[in-house]
Amino acid sequence: MDTSLSYTFTVEQTPEQAFAAITDVRAWWSGTITGPTDELGAVFSYTVPDIHWSEFRITELEPGRRVAWLVTDSWLSFPADKEEWTGTTVVFDITERDGSTEVRFTHEGLYPQAECYQVCSRAWGEYVTGSLRTLIAAGAGRPNSFEGPEALAAAQTGAAFS
Repeated sequence: MDTSLSYTFTVEQTPEQAFAAITDVRAWWSGTITGPTDELGAVFSYTVPDIHWSEFRITELEPGRRVAWLVTDSWLSFPADKEEWTGTTVVFDITERDGSTEVRFTHEGLYPQAECYQVCSRAWGEYVTGSLRTLIAAGAGRPNSFEGPEALAAAQTGAAFS
């Protein structure tokens, strides 16, 4: 059975604080983001010129509990299947556990055999467990921590990046 890409982390902040940070996408994810990211049914896009473009429809928005975005269209420069993300779903599950908040990120449909998996898993790892976690815990994300041709090349080769 294939397992979709997933990351989990815990913070001391409330589920409501985690939800607010997740839906403030521009504060933790790089690139150009157009459209609302905090309204059920809304459509927004994410663009890194010459590398990645995706359009998302917000399909679930349960304050303090869950956020889900359906990828309605996409283009990636590096895999043979340029639309590898189209039809996948990005999900954030938020759970209160013993006074802390657990955030579980899953990119449903992004499996290890996908050509972009190595690059995408490294990028998502940096944005989710790095930038988003820092935004929730400290109030400021690192949205530009993994971007551009250098980061893409490093991720493709497995090299370190900063």
